Amino acid sequence: GADGARELKSLRDLGVRTIAQDEKTSVVFGMPREAIERGAAEFILPIDKIGEKLIQLCDPKQKSRRAA
Repeated sequence: GADGARELKSLRDLGVRTIAQDEKTSVVFGMPREAIERGAAEFILPIDKIGEKLIQLCDPKQKSRRAA
C-alpha cells in the first residue's frame, strides 16, 4: 500500500482531487490507511458515497444521477 499511497500523495500535491475509502466499509484497509496517514486523501468516504462524490467533482451542478 505504501507505493500507491506515495503516488496518490504526489497527485494530490499537484492539485488532483483524491479519495480514499473509509475504514468502516473497507474489507482490507491497508492501502486506504496508508493514503490517509500520508495526507494523500482529500476525501475519506464510505464505499457507497464515492460514486456520488466523483459525479459531484466532475459536475458540481449535478448532485446525483439518482436525484428526482
